[in-house]
Amino acid sequence: MEPGPSAVNYEGSESVCGMPVAAHDPLYLKAYRQSVQNPAAFWEEQANLLDWDRPWEKVLDNSNPPFTKWYTGGYLNACYNSIDRHILAGRGSNVALIHDSPLTGTVRRVTYQELYDQIVLLAGGLAKLGVVKGDRVVIYMPLIPETIIAMLAIVRLGAIHSVVFGGFAARELCSRIEHVEPKLVIASNVGVEPGKVVPYLDILHSAIKMSRWRPPQRNIIFRRDNVSPDTTNLDPLTDVLWSDIQKMSEGERPIACVPIEANDPLYILYTSGTTDKPKGVLRTIGGHLVALVYTLRTLYGISPGHTWWAASDMGWVVGHSYICYGPLCLGATSVMYEGKPDRTPDPGQYFRIIDQYQVRSIFSVPTSFRVIRRADPDISYGRQYSMKSLRAIFIAGEHCDYETKSWIEKTFKVPVLNHWWQTETGSAVTATCLGFQQNLSPPTYSTGLPLMGYDVKILKPDGSEAQTSELGRIALKLPLPPGNMATLYKNEELFRKLYFQKFPGYYDTMDAGYKDERGYIFVTARDDDVINVAGHRLSTSSLEDAVLRHPDVVDVAVFGVPEATKGQVPLCLYIPVENCQKTDAKLSTEIIKLIRDVVGPIAAFRLVTSVNNLPRTRSGKTMRKAMADFARNERVILPATIDDASVFIEIRRALNQLGYAMSAPDPIVAKLLD
Repeated sequence: MEPGPSAVNYEGSESVCGMPVAAHDPLYLKAYRQSVQNPAAFWEEQANLLDWDRPWEKVLDNSNPPFTKWYTGGYLNACYNSIDRHILAGRGSNVALIHDSPLTGTVRRVTYQELYDQIVLLAGGLAKLGVVKGDRVVIYMPLIPETIIAMLAIVRLGAIHSVVFGGFAARELCSRIEHVEPKLVIASNVGVEPGKVVPYLDILHSAIKMSRWRPPQRNIIFRRDNVSPDTTNLDPLTDVLWSDIQKMSEGERPIACVPIEANDPLYILYTSGTTDKPKGVLRTIGGHLVALVYTLRTLYGISPGHTWWAASDMGWVVGHSYICYGPLCLGATSVMYEGKPDRTPDPGQYFRIIDQYQVRSIFSVPTSFRVIRRADPDISYGRQYSMKSLRAIFIAGEHCDYETKSWIEKTFKVPVLNHWWQTETGSAVTATCLGFQQNLSPPTYSTGLPLMGYDVKILKPDGSEAQTSELGRIALKLPLPPGNMATLYKNEELFRKLYFQKFPGYYDTMDAGYKDERGYIFVTARDDDVINVAGHRLSTSSLEDAVLRHPDVVDVAVFGVPEATKGQVPLCLYIPVENCQKTDAKLSTEIIKLIRDVVGPIAAFRLVTSVNNLPRTRSGKTMRKAMADFARNERVILPATIDDASVFIEIRRALNQLGYAMSAPDPIVAKLLD
């Protein structure tokens, strides 16, 4: 049974920034109040968590909103703060990375000194190829230590990396290469998934062949000898081995870190669903590194020497923030797990890793635990392992149902803490922090309280503030705290329009939610058409664009529907061309293959069938949300502007065929208002 809301009435009680004093930890309220009312003083103190080559001249420069700058005039280097300073402090023998790969049957413990030795060799070779401050380099690699080595070698030189998720197909990789225009690409020859080897190098060759931008330098290819030592597909005209690049600087004095200004770019990361119109989040160095070290300590409860596990990938923002930069800047040990929760080789792997490496906190998505629960509900594989080192499990990226959350807490015997953030913010906006004496049993479905510097408002469409527990648009009052994106790469106009135009003076999260009487934030829905598939954010519009590339498809609608393991999967209803000679089964199979080739297997695109018509408004807008709600058996009230409500008779048939809308009531058409 779901617990009910708090019975305490806080109306009229003393509050701090809208949060009742009686309900929260005084230390949290004191820090939060300072971070909102005097952000410069608060974040100046946190900046001492890093080493600076030159101190800042001004902590906060908000003279040109929304292009807020932090620590202006200060210079630092991300590689130095991640690696060099720990070695100089005598901690070089500490383990920086644990790469645990059931897929290859290997475990690697890489110390800070070993990382340094590999980074300076690669950085030296890159420098000889002409990579300098401000250059862009694309990385297309799996979850291996060499991916982090590549990232840190690039930023050591003051250059900018753009990591592309290894699960993306050639067309997605091509679009990012074309937009970022890198000097070169660093890639692995292969990746590995359960039961198959992914030909990264072949995908890279295909992407560059179709690209309008040809990198001026050859691709640097890391050969995974324990997976596929074969390099017969290496093209000597376009490719060079990683090992050969490192040999270029062997025996030479290690290349020094290049200090860069705090507001210079650290990386560019493309958000999901940007195949045709890339949207590159540009992150600057100074404020981001400060925010990561602060949140790792204060939110996740990690200190130098602790082992921390962010169960994500380097191609996503979580990997950048909390596999690489956060834990390494802090001096912690970061786990890189290359495997699946349930079948590499069994559902006991999460338990084994926690016990074997004494993991203190985990960051994961609810889907991973749903998979474990489905495969081994009685924990027959995991029961043998001890969970004594674990303090908490943090979840994000998708909705976590109450049953799953309860099962995780019962199984792992620690609090399961939901928190909320976006690629754009780089770290959490709301959370429950282990570093404060906060209630570790926050309200069900809440994503926690605002983090330092985030003045979270719930706004109505007219921009006025919503009442307590009233649903609205979640907006963040400017200036945003350190660590948020600085702009969209090559598109400052879209940056202004997309995030700041709707509510002047605020960052529009495009998420819907509400705030309760204690100040807890509840994120209820995404306002745009992005769906979460096992924690991966995918744009339905980009999936539709890909489907429409099929010559036998004339129209399509893709929307998210519930799925027991992945949380949400896309469902596709398409309209074939007139007099199409192919059967529904054959055409649907071709569409599924097309999506796999264009977007990649991460889309989990398998629910596909044809219809004769799609529901639309008279203005021509396809009613995706209505179909998604209908598929979930919810009561649907159609707007009076619908063109033909009888279309839902056929929509029901199609959804029933795929196992959805089995008990959905007939939609009701609303009456036009006078």
